[in-house]
Amino acid sequence: MIAADRPVQRPRDAKLLVVNEKGGITHASRARFLDFVDSSDVVIANDAATLPASLLGVHLPSGAAIEVRLAGRASLAPDDVHTFSAVVFGAGNFHLRTEDRPQPPPLAAGDGLQLGPLTATVECLLGHPRLISLRFLGASHAVWAGIARHGRPIQYAHMPTPLALWDIWSAIAGLPAAFEPPSASFTLDWDSIRTMRERGIAFATVTAAAGISSTGDTELDRRLPFDEPYFIPEATGMAIRQARLNGGRVIAVGTSVVRALEHAASLTGVVSGSGVANQRVGPMTTLRVVDALLSGTHEPGGSHFELLRAFGDDATLAKTSAELDATGYRTHEFGDSVLIARRVSADRRLEAPLERTRARPSVARTARRLRSSRMSLPAPGAAASPPVGSAVR
Repeated sequence: MIAADRPVQRPRDAKLLVVNEKGGITHASRARFLDFVDSSDVVIANDAATLPASLLGVHLPSGAAIEVRLAGRASLAPDDVHTFSAVVFGAGNFHLRTEDRPQPPPLAAGDGLQLGPLTATVECLLGHPRLISLRFLGASHAVWAGIARHGRPIQYAHMPTPLALWDIWSAIAGLPAAFEPPSASFTLDWDSIRTMRERGIAFATVTAAAGISSTGDTELDRRLPFDEPYFIPEATGMAIRQARLNGGRVIAVGTSVVRALEHAASLTGVVSGSGVANQRVGPMTTLRVVDALLSGTHEPGGSHFELLRAFGDDATLAKTSAELDATGYRTHEFGDSVLIARRVSADRRLEAPLERTRARPSVARTARRLRSSRMSLPAPGAAASPPVGSAVR
């Protein structure tokens, strides 16, 4: 695959590789994504805006230059902005490959960090010399202001020009929550959402703190993905239940959506509310909610590719990767896309209570009337903000 090196969210030549339930492959223009979606389906996207989570600064005990990349927090509550997990690098910037970045000075609990206008303290190491828990000093509003003014988007060497926030905020961006962009949502704009409405396709959102994709350290990368807090509106849970009633599919736009929906379902079977997705989704996962995934193109070995193994067997994914390579698909956040339906399973007993069933005709007709009566769209991000302090730790 080819690294996408221009920050264009919806290039006209963007490509889509479609993998159906039996492993069959179709190539299409990504603009045709909705041609592969049925009117009984629901499309669910991550509406998180992306934080400028890269902070340059100084390790005060040594005076050494560092870069801190915020990587996790306990909830999406607006005032819960003091304690983060973070990956720390030595001097340098995104022009140097992440794998080649120098180590930071030795870090220890109690060390002070000066990150532009922000002062922080290392609370502890998190099982690795470059992964820390840090605590910002000051009021919540001052921390938000410091991140907004001093932070830059997390960026990698394949993108040669500095990214701006407008490059990484999707058209539906709402609550600032993600550490790297939920880039599968770049596929969508308000025209596509209007098209969904016209075709009777339900659209809903979750807010999930999409995490970092690489730390540059093999040992630390094996711990990815880090925990991701999320919020699923009740309206999204209702849309999922309605799709099930209509015999439709749940189509997740992005891996963070899969993690959030599957985590919520695994706890109570109720797909709504706040939580922290701390599970790995992979070949041993029984998907309870999501039937298909629209995602970027991912190379074997990474955490995102491992999640794809919940949808397709190794032979199907090997064939998919070969097709992506042979036909010049672009990878990374501004690259092309894959729409993959989960493989047909002979035993779906474990999918209850969200098992997809075909409704009786009279019930299905009633469901369609109910759905057509609720098609007014909320304002961008209107349903995304969780109540303060509502997240499950």
